[in-house]
Amino acid sequence: MKNSSNKLIPASTVLIVRDGKNDLEVFMVVRHHEIDFASGALVFPGGKVDQEDLNNQMSKFIDKNVNISESDLGFLIAGIRECYEEAGVLFANSSDNDTRITKERLSELDVWRDRFNNKESSMHDFASQENLTFTVDDLIPYAHWITPEMMPKRFDTRFYLAKAPEGHEGLHDGSESVDSIWISPKKAIEDCNSKKRTIIFPTRMNLEKLAKFKNVEEAITSLKKEKIITVEPKIEKNDDGVFLTIPEEAGYGKIREPIENLR
Repeated sequence: MKNSSNKLIPASTVLIVRDGKNDLEVFMVVRHHEIDFASGALVFPGGKVDQEDLNNQMSKFIDKNVNISESDLGFLIAGIRECYEEAGVLFANSSDNDTRITKERLSELDVWRDRFNNKESSMHDFASQENLTFTVDDLIPYAHWITPEMMPKRFDTRFYLAKAPEGHEGLHDGSESVDSIWISPKKAIEDCNSKKRTIIFPTRMNLEKLAKFKNVEEAITSLKKEKIITVEPKIEKNDDGVFLTIPEEAGYGKIREPIENLR
């Protein structure tokens, strides 16, 4: 029987993207060094699905034409919350006129970021008090990763890709994340390989997947056609050493990562 502490923790991560001058760019944050997971690493905004994200009343605050299961909705609401909380990017419309939250309106809402960071409020409160409709269809399924069994803390993480709304420039929260950057996937991988930045294995794999796309439109069009294959890395031992492997059909190529390369 598995230890109860090994229970999967649902989580959402979002690759917020935009078109740069020469390449697609993704928004990434540097985790605070005192955070217990991926401390000091360059990561995509994301985190655990809170109980409040699973509130069955949340369906009132999405487009009525979008058909989503309750379990999927919880992951999407968590993803939108984390984008706002960690990155200052909000995937929402004004319920009054069904128009995007502008840069000016985003600034007016800023007090809510502290409320979320301090665990003082919920997405239900946010939507009802500020008259918001969360645009869950902006988040395109990108990947699904499950932490290997041998790890003491395991996450069931849904990755999404979403185009940054106009005027939403992104800014780290100064709490969980201490720095932020818009960066091309290729540049981020180069910085990782040169040890200029710390990037953990799942993040690096998803940067390599993103690096295949030239621009946001190409990425979204391609991803909408893809079938998401769950990735749960496995340990492989042979005379050459110990490696971490992932399913080749998941779209990352044939991966055999030497354990000594991993943190």
